[in-house]
Amino acid sequence: MVFTVLAIIIVVAASLMLFLSLSSRDKKKSWIQFFARGKDAGFSFKEIELLRRLAIKSALEDPSSLFWSQSQLDMCIRNMVRSTRLAGGGDRATQDFLSKLYDYRKKIEMEKPRIKNGITSTRQIEEGQSLRILVNGQGVFNSTVVKNIGQYLTISRPNNPKLPLSFSWTGLKLSVYFWRENDAGYVFDTDVQDEVFSKGTASLKVSHGESLFRTQKRRSVRIKTHRAAFLYILGDGEVSDGIEMHPGLKCFVEDLSDSGCAVLIGGRAAVGLRIKVQFLLNNVPVCISGSIRSMEYTDTTNRSLIHIEADPMAIETRNHILGEVFGMLPEEDDELPFRILDEEAENTGDDTSAVSDAAV
Repeated sequence: MVFTVLAIIIVVAASLMLFLSLSSRDKKKSWIQFFARGKDAGFSFKEIELLRRLAIKSALEDPSSLFWSQSQLDMCIRNMVRSTRLAGGGDRATQDFLSKLYDYRKKIEMEKPRIKNGITSTRQIEEGQSLRILVNGQGVFNSTVVKNIGQYLTISRPNNPKLPLSFSWTGLKLSVYFWRENDAGYVFDTDVQDEVFSKGTASLKVSHGESLFRTQKRRSVRIKTHRAAFLYILGDGEVSDGIEMHPGLKCFVEDLSDSGCAVLIGGRAAVGLRIKVQFLLNNVPVCISGSIRSMEYTDTTNRSLIHIEADPMAIETRNHILGEVFGMLPEEDDELPFRILDEEAENTGDDTSAVSDAAV
């Protein structure tokens, strides 16, 4: 009897030791794979060790999943952002590591099929797509795709007060540029077949382009927003990223990324103009200075959507913007004097029209 009990104890102990040995070996193998994946992803040994601790803190069942799973990586970044905020913003090394995580997060986002894969034919252009139309000797016009069928494209008749009402578009050669959201810029040449009315809109019937060229891939992930802001005009070559203590011209930030933003203003503005935009992001004042790269003017409202290419940002500012882009920042109500801008939204056209005067 004693011998039997002793034998059972020995078997159980041996089984437990074997299980612990295998478990330890599997765990060691798992961390070796983790470090290998981290190296393949471009992280340094020190950064991978920080990621390992972050994965443990985030209680990931499979730590290696943060290298391929967006949701698992987001969980880790949110935990780091929370810790950084509690620590008062963190030191430069912490901000550098957070920036590296955002770069990797952006890489995952940019490799999604809807962003990575473009279109190859004008027949794939969606109705409602905004267009920029270049006519030799006449200038550049704004238009929109009204209808897209197999035989031709129908686009809204480009408007320009400088053109006489009797101006004929039929037979003209057009160069068309458009930016496809979450994708890239495209260019194609076409000719006007006829002037028609389509869906109650004065339109042009144009032929499909034989060649569609993808000119510029998106470098950043943008988010749509409608955020009250102040705009300041800078001098030629002037660089300014400090927080302004006095109100500027009222405007609205309509989209945002770590490489720039789109801003709604009253009136017009000149391409190339140096400006700075200041707004609140999770109760933190943020400044983006840069140059206007393009403008979309709407006659009926006397407003323009200007696209700003940002100057290189301070790493803290860039990280804060990317935190908003990827939804890493906690939800908080915007306070401070910026909140009065929402109450004066209808006055935007009267205030920011000063940008037009400065651009002349």
